[in-house]
Amino acid sequence: MGKNQGMPVYRDEAIVLRTQRLGEADRIVTLLTKQHGQLRAVAKGVRKTTSRLGARVEPFSHIDLLLATGKNLEIISQVESISAYGAQLASDYPRWTAGQAMLETAEKLTAETNEPALQQYLLLLGGLRSLVTAEHDPGLILDAFILRSLSVAGYAPSFADCAHCGELGPHRAFSPSAGGMVCSSCRPIGSASPRPETVELMAALLSGDWAVADAASIPSRNESRSLTAAYLTWQIDRQLRSLRLVERN
Repeated sequence: MGKNQGMPVYRDEAIVLRTQRLGEADRIVTLLTKQHGQLRAVAKGVRKTTSRLGARVEPFSHIDLLLATGKNLEIISQVESISAYGAQLASDYPRWTAGQAMLETAEKLTAETNEPALQQYLLLLGGLRSLVTAEHDPGLILDAFILRSLSVAGYAPSFADCAHCGELGPHRAFSPSAGGMVCSSCRPIGSASPRPETVELMAALLSGDWAVADAASIPSRNESRSLTAAYLTWQIDRQLRSLRLVERN
């Protein structure tokens, strides 16, 4: 830790969201931390074959780390592995791609906050654990994570009353731009008309009713995935690259 001597240091837990190369031997690591929200930090020398940090700062890693406050980016001084979820997901393509989409969702929803994001952190940690333990279908876990993460970020969709005027439901149209289910008077052009079972499934995923979610039919799961992706895309104003992989499963 000599190179960082004199710099303020602090400890936190984090999930590694993404890494990118920096120079010949370093990496920039994007982290979702328990106490400080999303951070970008430099892992120095991590690409050297002699580095002991390399495997600990890969995407999906749940780590305990010591960070030094740098001028532009934080500097990773020490890392201890808590759980290496990437190694556990690597052999299962559907779960690995669902996990990738969860990491990217978490990154997009916390990138601009510059403040603690404990609920997002706990949601992501719980979602990764569910993928690893195979508690539910990976597509259902992903949709539940996306809907709950959007809700925490202030974009909770309505699956009962009209998202625009509040008229009591149930309603037949779903509009990402309007915020969920809408009545016939508020229905924008191009709104979807999901089957009632799909709406029930999405509401169950948002509320955590896994008995209903696990019993949903394949067509409803597929429709839910499409609508959830469309809703996320509208709210963050971009399409996740990782969702394209998930859609091929």
